[in-house]
Amino acid sequence: MSRATSTTARVAASSRSPGPEPRTRLARTGSWARRAPLLPAMIFLVVVTQLPFVVTLVISSFSWNSLDPTSRHFAGLSNYARVFTDNELRSAVGTTVIMTVSIVAVSLVLGLIIALLLNRAFLGRGIVRTLFIAPFLLVPVAAALLWKDALYNPNYGLLNGLLTWVGQLFGSHHPAQPDWLSTMPKTAVETSLIWQWTPFMMLILLAGLQSQPTDAIEAARVDGAGPLQIFRYLTLPHLRRYLELGTLLGSIYIVQNFDAVFTLTSGGLGTANLPYSIYETFYQAHEYGQASANAVVVLVATIVIATFALRVVSSLFREETQR
Repeated sequence: MSRATSTTARVAASSRSPGPEPRTRLARTGSWARRAPLLPAMIFLVVVTQLPFVVTLVISSFSWNSLDPTSRHFAGLSNYARVFTDNELRSAVGTTVIMTVSIVAVSLVLGLIIALLLNRAFLGRGIVRTLFIAPFLLVPVAAALLWKDALYNPNYGLLNGLLTWVGQLFGSHHPAQPDWLSTMPKTAVETSLIWQWTPFMMLILLAGLQSQPTDAIEAARVDGAGPLQIFRYLTLPHLRRYLELGTLLGSIYIVQNFDAVFTLTSGGLGTANLPYSIYETFYQAHEYGQASANAVVVLVATIVIATFALRVVSSLFREETQR
């Protein structure tokens, strides 16, 4: 009798509790209910970003000149091969790499020096920090115009004005008046971008300095360590992740820089980088297929750099949460 009662109780319990399949169905329904509000944003993102990218990939496989639409034909990967075999495009790739490396390296060094100075307590530190951040807040075209007209102009630019004042100070009646954009075009473009991106590096490194634990620094000072030893063995290893982050994020944006090259030199005198060559190929040569291939190359390089940047950011977050 007891055995029959227990069997009846198990049957009743199994009929009341849902099996694994209803539970799975309920979990799926709940997950879709949470994701449903995000679907319009996802659809909009796919339509705005992914569909144009697919169209660009398709166009990049064609030999297509808008001035002669009848000669359009499938070209395969020949447009991509031309990016690295054509002399002009290869020069643009080399210019892009050289400008990116030099601008990021100098901006990091200057940003680190400024961050170390601004990390100290002094009167008016907030105002000084705001003034140092100001160049990064300027619109890129406005910053390039500022350098072109207010600084580099050979007739009334600030640089030549300073040279005139120094020359007259030392008794020279005809001081040099160089045309900066003609005599040193690459250096002129790189200098304007370094001026604009140094505050960005400074902000990242200053955040790293302010997150550094002070107890280790105080212990090192008690043990007799000097400022250089503290910087080399404590501060610099702590800033390694922040230096990597600044390098990666700066590279992402500088690889795509177009404003400074277009505004200062119009791509002349060997300053044409890959984004400017895309502009020339598309709007002047009307080669839609080749311009699309160039754009895909820039996008792939940006995605590779961004992947490393996201890994560095995630590692920074993990380190902060583990403290």
